[in-house]
Amino acid sequence: MRRLPQLILIGATGPLAWLWMQIIHESGHALFSWLTGGTVRRVVLHPLTISRTDLDLNPHPLIVCWAGPVFGSIAPVMVWLISHAVKWPGEYWLRFFAGFCLIANGAYLAVGSFEGIGDAGDLLRHGSPVWMLWLFGACTITAGLRLWHGLGPKFGIGPSVTQIGWPAALMACASLLATIITEALLSRR
Repeated sequence: MRRLPQLILIGATGPLAWLWMQIIHESGHALFSWLTGGTVRRVVLHPLTISRTDLDLNPHPLIVCWAGPVFGSIAPVMVWLISHAVKWPGEYWLRFFAGFCLIANGAYLAVGSFEGIGDAGDLLRHGSPVWMLWLFGACTITAGLRLWHGLGPKFGIGPSVTQIGWPAALMACASLLATIITEALLSRR
């Protein structure tokens, strides 16, 4: 019973990080589409699908395509840095999330480049050299792993562990449920 908050925190963190990573990634595509004169038809965010941004007009496809993984990597790091600077108690979770986003976006482009899938395929078709996708992946994955280094004890794992309290576990669980419900409801339209 003493480890139940830890199990809830860890169990909610993975899917929550995945869903929020997709939201921020697609926000990058949508934001830069608008900034470059494009038109977003819809952003697909649902807990049971892979996210995507559908565009009607995209005058700068290379910029918009890079914007998803670049914004999706930088924005969470910036939020974590702010939480670290103000010494927010949940800073460790945002550090984990920033690392997750760096790794996910980097792996998405690096691995996707081999089969030309998703954004990686679009980037290659629009003229990005494959080495650029690999370099982005190598840099972001390395940075993400560096952010993760030493976080185990904050999640109750490893030597000199922190006792996970109910507030952290319930906040992660409530955030996951709120994200799933919001995405499911908004996807019905």
